[in-house]
This record gives sequence, C-alpha cells and structure tokens, in this order.
Amino acid sequence: MAFIAEQQAKGRAVESICRVLREQGCQVAARTYREWKSPSRPVAARTVTDARVLDAVRDAAWATGPDGVRRLAPEGLYGRRKMTAHLRRTALPQASRGAVDRAMRALELSGVRRGKAARTTVPGKDGTRAGDLLNRNFTAPAPNRVWVSDFTYVRTWAGFAYVAFVVDVFAQKIVAWHAATTKTTDLVMTPLRMAIWQRSREDRAVTPGELISHSDAGSQYTALRFTEHLALEGIAPSIGTVGDAYDNALMESVIGLFNEPSWIWQRL
Repeated sequence: MAFIAEQQAKGRAVESICRVLREQGCQVAARTYREWKSPSRPVAARTVTDARVLDAVRDAAWATGPDGVRRLAPEGLYGRRKMTAHLRRTALPQASRGAVDRAMRALELSGVRRGKAARTTVPGKDGTRAGDLLNRNFTAPAPNRVWVSDFTYVRTWAGFAYVAFVVDVFAQKIVAWHAATTKTTDLVMTPLRMAIWQRSREDRAVTPGELISHSDAGSQYTALRFTEHLALEGIAPSIGTVGDAYDNALMESVIGLFNEPSWIWQRL
C-alpha cells in the first residue's frame, strides 16, 4: 500500500498502478487501496452482512466432535438454496441468496448433486399381479399384520448397488434389509425370508393368514417365485398401481430418508 501511495504522489493513477501490480502477480484492487487510505470511511453494509453470513455458514457446515476434531457436518453438504433456507430458519432470517453464494464460494463449499437415477420399478410384461389391499391406508392394529416392501439403488465407487427393505407398518420399523449388485427376484426374496426368521427369533412368529405384504408393481414382486413363497408362508400379496408412488407412500418415505446424502456421505 505504501508503494501505491508513493507512486500516486508521483502523479500516476491508482488504477494503472494496480493493473501493473496484478500483471506482476500482486492482486491489489484500487478499491482496497482507497479503503486503506481512508480508515475513517465507514464499512459498507454489504461487507458487514457478508461477514456475518460467512461466519454463519462456517458454523453450520462444520461441527466439533467429542474428540475435539472439526469435521464436515451434514449441513456442509447442502446446496446454496438449502443452505439459505437453513440459515433463515436458524441463525439469520434476513440472509440473502447472494450472500450465501459468496460465502460458500469463499469456503469452497458446494452441495451434493444427484446423478442420473436408476430405474427400479419395472412392471412385469404379462401385467398379472395381485390387487391393492391397503388402498393407501398405512395403518395396522398389531405387529405382523401389514409389511411394506421396496428397494432402491445406491451409487458406489464400483457402480450401482441395490438395497431392499421390509418395514412393519405397525411399528414403522425396518424388519429386514438386503443389498445386492443386481435387481433380481432374490434381491426382494432374501429380506422377506430374513424378516420371517427375525420375527420368529423374537418370539413374534408370523401367523399364516394374518399378514399382508404390500409392494409396488415391480417385476421382482410379481415374479412367480416371490408370489409362491408368499403363498407358502400364508402371506397375502398386495400390489399398488403402476407409476403411482402414493400407493406405497410409507416405503417411499423410508427410502427417501435412506437416500438422504447427509448421513451417507459421512460414512464414505
């Protein structure tokens, strides 16, 4: 700054001096020099606001664990829109999108982007399937009365993996789950067998004729092997309509929480 002041005293323009300095690798703006030269000049309101937003974003994006080490928090994976909504809801109700954008760029933060989705629900070609016994009524009077099933995909470094779930509607608990690299009938049959075994192990064996197994219209759930296994166990099949997520809304909600990147990325 003293060099710029010395050159300005010799009659050279501040902008020209700063341009030459930038060409030499010294990044100094004319505005920065003028603010330095006039310390009594009040700080711009935007500068103060940006500083507050920067501190708020930093506090939200990183958290100190019990071991005293600062790690990226789930909020650190938010994009600009979600981070703006989070700050307005928690710390700075007047935070603007522009200020949050500048703060995230300064902190080198960027939200997790979803890649191309994999299609998981592929209806059977013959179109033969059981009816919908729930009609979007996801309630049960007791355990082992209604189970809902579905599967989703998980992006890994080696490609796609598929995870199938079985949820008891009464407790809204994941009774069993299974992961595989292919979405064959075994992907959905394995967690069903695991759920039946787990309930027997807990002295809550499934009573034939009382349980309804609800799923979407995917070909895995309409496969002959799967429906025959349900019949052998005395479980009534129930399948929603094609292309209607509301017919299996409870399971879609569980899968949505499972696919939430805030906890998946923490465990990579």
